[in-house]
Amino acid sequence: MVPDSPKEGLAIYKKLRDLVYRLYARRVEYRLDTDQVPKHIGVILDGNRRWARASGGTTEQGHQAGAEKIRELLGWCEETDVKVVTLWLLSTDNLNRAENELLPLLGIIEDTVRDLADDGRWRVHHVGQLDLLPDRTQQVLKKAEEKAGDIDGVLVNVAVGYGGRQEITDAVRSLLVDRAAAGTSLDELAETLTVEDISEHLYTRGQPDPDLVIRTSGEQRLSGFMLWQSAHSEYYFCEVFWPAFRKVDFLRALRDYAARHRRYGN
Repeated sequence: MVPDSPKEGLAIYKKLRDLVYRLYARRVEYRLDTDQVPKHIGVILDGNRRWARASGGTTEQGHQAGAEKIRELLGWCEETDVKVVTLWLLSTDNLNRAENELLPLLGIIEDTVRDLADDGRWRVHHVGQLDLLPDRTQQVLKKAEEKAGDIDGVLVNVAVGYGGRQEITDAVRSLLVDRAAAGTSLDELAETLTVEDISEHLYTRGQPDPDLVIRTSGEQRLSGFMLWQSAHSEYYFCEVFWPAFRKVDFLRALRDYAARHRRYGN
């Protein structure tokens, strides 16, 4: 069949492309080893601004498109039995961005967190420094955690105002305060301090460390994401910008993870 116009030809091409993509995604999913699925995935949602520039949109449109992708990701995590997802939505460094970008971004994050809590399928937990954020953002995060804290679903850590070095600093500070209140001297603490002591004061205390960390946009660095918890994590760096991240990209990351042999130093 010959298309009557370039427009019709483009529409046919898109339909065929989408069909091939769905068939390929099903093939990858079918071959996925479900016994090797990571229980905790950390995701660095990178590339919103570059996606916007490449598509001729605004920075705000890029952040909005990235926010809309989150619900899809969580649905894929449910389907594959992932238990915990940590989403890095805003770093402490991002707080230094120009006000004309930061304020709309905070508004998009607030709307996203509200929607996640209202959905009823996911538990929402904030990780990061609340006091660095505007009062309105703080209230949204607190209310979302209260509303969705007891839901029996995927635990979604929303990392807002988050920095890995700051988290470790806060953990050590919290540990010192607790031990001082219990009457422990610095000398005694120095003698008995363990890795577990610090872990118990992290933002993610009580949770398993991430098995897999995914970063989109082609950047191959952690940028301070979960520095303590990711000591034994596997990393998967994906070339696509976050708003363009597809289910097949997610499944490829799980397939790549399942193919690795984790030795933990043994």
